[in-house]
Amino acid sequence: MTAQAPLTAAPGAPPAAVGRMALGAMLLSTTSIFVVLAQVGPTVSAFYRMLFGGVMLLGWVALTRRWVRVQWHDLALALLPALGFSLDLVFWHRSILWVGPGVATLLTNLQVFLMALVGWWAYRERLGRWFVPGLVVALAGLWLLVGAHWSLFDARHRLGVWFGLASGVAYTLYLLSFRRALSGHTALSAAQFLGLMSLLSAGLLLAWGGFEGDTFALTTARGWSALLALGFFGQVVAWLLMVRAMPLLPASLVGLLLLQPALAFVLDVLLFKRPTGTGDWLGLALALAGILLGTLRGTRRK
Repeated sequence: MTAQAPLTAAPGAPPAAVGRMALGAMLLSTTSIFVVLAQVGPTVSAFYRMLFGGVMLLGWVALTRRWVRVQWHDLALALLPALGFSLDLVFWHRSILWVGPGVATLLTNLQVFLMALVGWWAYRERLGRWFVPGLVVALAGLWLLVGAHWSLFDARHRLGVWFGLASGVAYTLYLLSFRRALSGHTALSAAQFLGLMSLLSAGLLLAWGGFEGDTFALTTARGWSALLALGFFGQVVAWLLMVRAMPLLPASLVGLLLLQPALAFVLDVLLFKRPTGTGDWLGLALALAGILLGTLRGTRRK
């Protein structure tokens, strides 16, 4: 099962944009792994992802002489996606550490159904005939992964599940506001706008971490290397690929990052020895199949 099937099912989706979105999703699947490897607090890893990523992006823009003067209008446009991404990372990084990278990433990516509903309501994009059946199948898979074991989870694990779902809502806010900003509302390139948004998000996360009493000092080589990799792959390379594809794809397909949860789950099993039985694999398969069905759209009737 690949991301190509639902993406190419949409009429008018450029193949190059589809390819960039798929490759970006594959790289994003590694970000949850770096969050675990860094061995720092969830807000701290989120802060450094945005700080390192923002500095790298803006440095690259300056070195390639593509810098455009930032206007107050650009800052205002970047504030809402920065807030959405900050909330997403606050919730998601806690979910990663409390329920594991695989399930946390899958929970977040259930936002594709919310994206499709917003696309239908706000952009008059057509919901596919398989949207409701896909949602039912995805929820059945989710029940096998977390619902069937709910009574065995401790309070923090249960909260991590809810945080994973909440991160999907915040992620939807980010994707939609970012897509709107890049659709002719700013003169900045995708890289410069993403870098600007990243630094604004880093400022918000720094303030939140200070409120929590976090310490942001990095004292180990492992922490530095994991967070630098998190910023480079998660905030620079992956998102540069995807933000160039976002304005060219429908809202529902922008949210379709099917490869990300699948690969994150497999990496969780391989790298962190996640206990995984037949029911868990079946739950993962059903959840991914539900996402695939929910975003398929048939041929439009004339």
